[in-house]
Amino acid sequence: MKMSTGFFLLLLCASLVHAQRRIDFISIDCGSPSKPYEDTDTNITYSPDGDYIDTGINQNISSEYMYPKYPNLPFPLSDLRSFPLGNKNCYTLRPEAGKGSLNLIRASFLYGNYNGESKLPEFDLYLDVNFWSTVRFGNASDIVTKEIIGFAQSDSMHICLVNKGLGTPFISALESRPLNSSTYGTEYGTSASLVFFKRLDIGSSNGTGRYGDDVYDRIWSLYVSPSWDTVSTSLPINTYENGYRAPFEVIKTAARPQNGSEPLNLYWNTTGMDDQFYIFMYFAEVEHLARNQSRKFNISWNGSPLFGPVVPRYLQADIVSNSRALVGKDHQISIYKTENSTLPPILNAIEVFKVMQLVESPTFSEDVEAITNVKTTYQIKKIWAGDPCGPKNFSWEGLKCNYSLSLPRITSLNLNSSNLSGIIAASIANLSSLESLDLSNNNLTGPVPQFLEELKSLRILNLKGNQLSGSVPNALLERSEARLLALSVDSQNLCGSDSCKKKKKIVVPIVASLLSALVLLIVVIVVWKLRRKRKTATEGENFNKTGRTIASKKCQFTHEEVLEITKNFQTVIGKGGFGIVYHGYMKDGTQVAVKMLSPSSSQGPREFQTEAELLMRIHHRNLASFVGYCDDADNLALIYEYMPNGNLRGCLSDSDRSSLMTWEMRLRIAIDAAQGLEYLHHGCKPPIVHRDVKTANILLSENLEAKIADFGLSKVFPSDNEPDVVTTVMGTAGYLDPEYYNCQRLNEKSDVYSFGVVLLELITGQPAIIKSDEYVHIVEWVNPELQRGDITSVLDPRMQEGCDVNSVWKALEVAMACTTSTSQHRATMDFVLSELKRCLEMELSRHLERTPGSTEELRVRFAPYTSTSSTEVFSMYTDSTNADSMTGPFPR
Repeated sequence: MKMSTGFFLLLLCASLVHAQRRIDFISIDCGSPSKPYEDTDTNITYSPDGDYIDTGINQNISSEYMYPKYPNLPFPLSDLRSFPLGNKNCYTLRPEAGKGSLNLIRASFLYGNYNGESKLPEFDLYLDVNFWSTVRFGNASDIVTKEIIGFAQSDSMHICLVNKGLGTPFISALESRPLNSSTYGTEYGTSASLVFFKRLDIGSSNGTGRYGDDVYDRIWSLYVSPSWDTVSTSLPINTYENGYRAPFEVIKTAARPQNGSEPLNLYWNTTGMDDQFYIFMYFAEVEHLARNQSRKFNISWNGSPLFGPVVPRYLQADIVSNSRALVGKDHQISIYKTENSTLPPILNAIEVFKVMQLVESPTFSEDVEAITNVKTTYQIKKIWAGDPCGPKNFSWEGLKCNYSLSLPRITSLNLNSSNLSGIIAASIANLSSLESLDLSNNNLTGPVPQFLEELKSLRILNLKGNQLSGSVPNALLERSEARLLALSVDSQNLCGSDSCKKKKKIVVPIVASLLSALVLLIVVIVVWKLRRKRKTATEGENFNKTGRTIASKKCQFTHEEVLEITKNFQTVIGKGGFGIVYHGYMKDGTQVAVKMLSPSSSQGPREFQTEAELLMRIHHRNLASFVGYCDDADNLALIYEYMPNGNLRGCLSDSDRSSLMTWEMRLRIAIDAAQGLEYLHHGCKPPIVHRDVKTANILLSENLEAKIADFGLSKVFPSDNEPDVVTTVMGTAGYLDPEYYNCQRLNEKSDVYSFGVVLLELITGQPAIIKSDEYVHIVEWVNPELQRGDITSVLDPRMQEGCDVNSVWKALEVAMACTTSTSQHRATMDFVLSELKRCLEMELSRHLERTPGSTEELRVRFAPYTSTSSTEVFSMYTDSTNADSMTGPFPR
């Protein structure tokens, strides 16, 4: 009776603690527009996410993924929040226990074709500034769940979704559960987090996996091996002597080997040789042993002793975990009885976690506090979320940081044209490492504050375009005169401290001088305008004679507008023969690439005119979209749509771009580029020869859709009847048609040759000019291997999961048909296009053979390439990858 009473008290205590834990839970239904509600399946109250994030769009999954087709769909997953804008969007969670608390964070994702595009995205997940995991999906109905255990580095924790150009990030649900800080310990202390790998309820076959008496709301996967027997009890089990508190439904069942002399074996493997793991094994004796019975066992890892001997206590839960990480690719845990044990070993439950060391540091706390105050003071509408400087390459817009110190520091703040009003915020003074401050072109008022003198590292200060008044602090003026500070202010409103005091005494002489200067200035401007007008008219006549005027002003931008678009040329994303390419934003938030003509450019105004003229009259899905141009005095620029994945050359040379390495994806890129060229050759009247087809001029969109760019060297043919034109040789070494180079006779087959070289690069992964002992052209490198019939020696080894050999052979034949030395024997682009579609069909058929029943999926995937029209606009990208979720290989 005493024991029963004790257990009753324990259960009562458990209920009270459990109720208290529920209050500590943070449970967010992402994208929900409703008020908090209680989920009837879990009895957990979920809240909408408006209090945790201020960016993103609320969405609902497609009805085809809801009830009644999916009757067991968790209610929080029926909607989501997507993030089409910004590279980094973050939720801010504030655990009740604050800094130093240990928390379980769980994020859930269900695509459910919410956007109607049937394109599975891929994006990265970060906890604060450290990489957590990549989110991938196998199909639209996959529920992907990510879980991590970590210490709060401050009073708030940031869960960030990072766009890596493979689709729009989104999230369905986000949960935080406080843990006992004495649990889940590792040798790394607070300098590492534990990423969930597996959590198994051993021996159970009829549980739900999520239990109301689990004070941490863990999700348990049920597991029973056919070679194991299950043992269980209905009696209460004491789980309160340690902080892990396994729920009764989990701890009441256990497994033992059917053959009593055999061990219990668990296996798992990973891809990284240096991956580190921690295991937490739960044991409780659920059988009442006789006096002559005993259960003792040892535990080994990969044959090496790990724990033991272990003697599980009757109706008492115990935890065993490794004190040092298990390092390696392959792992085997064996539980085997000791020689003096009469009973076989048992196991009730196990958790496995992978170590995530915190290699990145958060921004210096005083900088964080200061920039957060700036955001609040001015109600800044930029996507400023998470850590200001982290992770690297994802700092807040307008910020630059120094990462060479122990903690990142903010060194540059650019709030140019950000609609700021009021006085200059005092919190800026706390950005003590600031080297550049740009507050220009806003509505700031009041004086230039004295506290700016305290920014000893400040080298650039731009306050122009505001309504500031009064005097500039002496220290700033002195640093400016000593050329230690680049100071920009509006002289009409501001003056030096001493000159302000004497202002009234010298007003009349100054006004008289200014009036005289003004009259002289007006005369100079009138004369200059008249001369410029005559010069512009003459230049216009000259351009008209050569047929190179830019006909439309609808797409024209001033140099000042280009400065605004690029934030004063803040972000460089590329360089080429034309000049430097900058990243920018239009007023509606559209991302663009701005290509500025450099004075030292190998190309010039003529190529600028050619490209602008062409881009305004040709339109195709596989040609880079033209936004506009700038022809303002000596400032020439072309503005394109922004292509997040850069160019094909960069992707092929980047070993980390694994998503591009499949043969199917390479074929899709080749088909896209071929469609663009086929349109130029046969869909345009008169036809156009690009003249500079190469991997650097094939750009890749967010979904790896290929588009041809850079038309500065393009040549318009007078008519379809003129087979070729004698012209100066232009192009890039390695891609130049040898016949065109030798004879200077240009026709569409010159582009075909260049495309053949691009196709060989896609197949082999090699550049157009291969450097070994000497420089070898890719055609000369491939030819001998093909004559020997050895395709493996030229195939890029990075292609994942193999490929259809016949498809690759056919593509090689197409490439060689493009790169014959004489244009007469070369294929045409329409023939190349049809053959590449055939290659793709063969590759997709291989998937069909490996995945029976997927005919409809493959038909849909191939549908965009069934048209033969040269003016058709094609679009379709689905990249099915394996889902990374809470299920996967473990015991066997």
